[in-house]
Amino acid sequence: MAYESEEIRTGQEIFYYLLEHHELREEDEQRLYRAYTQEEGVQNLVKSQGEIAGSVIERYGNVIYLIPKEENNFLGFSKAQLKSTLCRSNGTDKDYYLSQFVILTLLVEFFDGQGSSSKAREYMRVGDLQNCISRRLKEGAENVSEEEEDTAGISFKTMLEAFEALKSDDKGSRARTTKEGFIYNILIFLQKQGLIEYVEQDEMIKTTKKLDNFMDWNLLNQNNYQRVLRVLGVEENE
Repeated sequence: MAYESEEIRTGQEIFYYLLEHHELREEDEQRLYRAYTQEEGVQNLVKSQGEIAGSVIERYGNVIYLIPKEENNFLGFSKAQLKSTLCRSNGTDKDYYLSQFVILTLLVEFFDGQGSSSKAREYMRVGDLQNCISRRLKEGAENVSEEEEDTAGISFKTMLEAFEALKSDDKGSRARTTKEGFIYNILIFLQKQGLIEYVEQDEMIKTTKKLDNFMDWNLLNQNNYQRVLRVLGVEENE
């Protein structure tokens, strides 16, 4: 298919905008947004550039997103980068997997994957999240056999050990060596990515429209949702 020079230029302009901002909102850039949504050639060019860059371009509502694929360490985060950001300075793999478990637990608590919208609640207290993490880790360690853990590649027992090795501090510690600080730094990271709003003075977590849209349109199809539940050791009828 042959493209006009103006289409190529506009497609490149849109993709560069996405590289810089990670999202394109209709109210911020009407010209680029309408070019993407109304001109098939431009949209195809942008999606093609995204594919070459190891990403997908998706429109949810009135926002177009650039979403790096899992293996994309240039536009996304590598395991080493996440470990350095989320875990203590001498963090091990079990600390890294614990950080991912915290994020998965938060997602499942906010989104139940049912109905026209997957969102199940509007906010959550940090203390409730911490209690939920502890409870799910203990349930997983008690109920999942060693054979099942080996198959899944994630050990509830080692994650529970990592969580219990963190100190408890009711004075609002931000140190990654405490349970409160470990969770705090994960919440700050998610907030910087535009996925949650963390109201520190109230110890309250809210999700953003960006995360709501992503969960509804992308992650929480039934295959992905059941996969997340299996990782967390949640029964389907829970």
